[in-house]
Amino acid sequence: MADPIVLNPHPPEFDRFLHASVGEDRNGYAVTVLSTLARLGLDPWKETAELVTLGRDAARTRLGTLLARFRDVPALASNHDRIARDLSQLLPEGPTSGALQRAASTVADGRPETSGAIWAVLAIILVLFQMFMVGGSGSGE
Repeated sequence: MADPIVLNPHPPEFDRFLHASVGEDRNGYAVTVLSTLARLGLDPWKETAELVTLGRDAARTRLGTLLARFRDVPALASNHDRIARDLSQLLPEGPTSGALQRAASTVADGRPETSGAIWAVLAIILVLFQMFMVGGSGSGE
């Protein structure tokens, strides 16, 4: 069976944080942390992985700085510190579990770990391709 990290390289531990609301934009739509980070030109999963490795206090500070730069949600202008404090509580504890540590390193690297299953599938495809190419030109006997 394939390693779940290969099939979904985004750690599920980040979902609660990334899907939390930071407020409403000028059109009345809820804006999530994921959307906020993406609109700031950041990779949401990579940024979240970095926040997790910083620790809660440093993550709160970094998140407050990021939210202060975000202008699409008017309420953030005066409340970005409080919202950053609340959101930082949704971050998973540091990468203590093996799965979370692997997931965070995968996200930080930007690519999943190379899996033997991927190479096996590619080898099978190559062999089948060669069989069709060689087998299709029979001698006619």
